[in-house]
Amino acid sequence: MAKRIFVTATNTDIGKTYTTRLLIDAYSRMGLRVGVFKPIETGVSDIPQDGKALWEAACLHNPALRSLSLEEIVPIRFPLPAAPYVAGGAHPIPMERLDAALEKIESLCDVVLIEGAGGLFVPIDRETMMIDLPRRFGAVTFLVTHCRLGCINDTLLNLKALEDTRLSYVWGFNCRDEDRSFEQTSLPYFADHFENLYVIDRDIDAIARTLLDTIA
Repeated sequence: MAKRIFVTATNTDIGKTYTTRLLIDAYSRMGLRVGVFKPIETGVSDIPQDGKALWEAACLHNPALRSLSLEEIVPIRFPLPAAPYVAGGAHPIPMERLDAALEKIESLCDVVLIEGAGGLFVPIDRETMMIDLPRRFGAVTFLVTHCRLGCINDTLLNLKALEDTRLSYVWGFNCRDEDRSFEQTSLPYFADHFENLYVIDRDIDAIARTLLDTIA
């Protein structure tokens, strides 16, 4: 079985797809065959843009993925840009369909990067939230957090959720050019309370290795 990594974030538009693409490159540099999986994407009028971008990026390094279809990379899609629970009208999501798609993808890979939708407590249907997927898929979680004011609260809430559910995880900051106050307003707290801090742009290779070590 391929090693499975579930990429999530503290909220929507934090940088999951950006980070996943960096991980595709990092694992490919390590000589590993990388696959991608976007189980659910909302806001899809025709083509699932996030899933398509990930698939195309992965195919550059692992051409075997071209034997799959975009429907297999992104099995569940909804037009409304909302939580799957809302976008899908609260109907049950066929989880077995996701399991089957993941198994097909990982037969071509050493590592599968699974990108969630929104954050950990985005509801999928009446029974399931995003935070339930890493355990279902047997994946280690990578949490992407932001560097804006408020990141301390957002990050700690998400780390507590991962700890409370006893999920294995690694986390890192996706700092953007406009996050100029981070070093003054937020970094001092994190530096005082955490031994290792990862900044995704700077530390993607170290993040990739740590995720593999966490799986092992």
